[in-house]
Amino acid sequence: MLEIKGLTKCYTRLPAVDSVTFTLHPGEVTAYLGPNGSGKSTTMKMLVGLLPPTQGGIYYKGRDINLHSVEFKRRLGYVPEEPQLYPYLSGWDYLLLVGRLRSIPEQLLKEKIEHLLQLFSIHRHRHALCASYSRGMRQKILISAALLHDPEVLIFDEPLSGLDITSALLFRNLLKLLAEEGKIILYSSHVLEVVERLAQRIIILHKGRVVADDSVDNLRELTQKPSLEGIFSQLVSHDDTEGAAREIIETMQLGAA
Repeated sequence: MLEIKGLTKCYTRLPAVDSVTFTLHPGEVTAYLGPNGSGKSTTMKMLVGLLPPTQGGIYYKGRDINLHSVEFKRRLGYVPEEPQLYPYLSGWDYLLLVGRLRSIPEQLLKEKIEHLLQLFSIHRHRHALCASYSRGMRQKILISAALLHDPEVLIFDEPLSGLDITSALLFRNLLKLLAEEGKIILYSSHVLEVVERLAQRIIILHKGRVVADDSVDNLRELTQKPSLEGIFSQLVSHDDTEGAAREIIETMQLGAA
């Protein structure tokens, strides 16, 4: 169990993440949603130790991860929002580096890398430099790196970004199986129809605060909205987006003959 208690991050006087509290359970895909700038990625960076919280705590199996950070990171797999890789390493060499840092035995590591690259359909590009990879290829390398050591906790920040249809379908099936294996999964995405199919639980963040934490079915009942898109819009969007779209068209057409 991963517990987040009163997590707060301030860059200025206004908190980017404001007293966020929730618990992640094994065997459950929890979706973490919110508009751009709501604090999703900041939360995830605090969870994986890339940012220190201003206030609050994160506890894995009852232990403060800031006091046991090395032990926690051994059990953690993370795919960041931006697929940043060492540009002058090949995909193979990058995964080899990650696996060695994880202390995976060399022969086992090479077998795992070989299989993952084949399964993600990038094996033939394994010796090309990461600088030459498309965004989708970089994303597959990062997903492979997150899975190499069979982690107990997986945090995915927009993992479908750049993936083709086949790879996205593969990832969706993978997420279901990882949950069945008892992994703790936090999954952030803007693709709401995918979230609706995959997530057992939805946490919605707005202006740094949690505004919903429940199953999709319960949120449908509470909001009287049939889809996750409708629920999301009701909870976080108070703008007239249809009217704004019309005004954009009118602005485009200004001065037209």
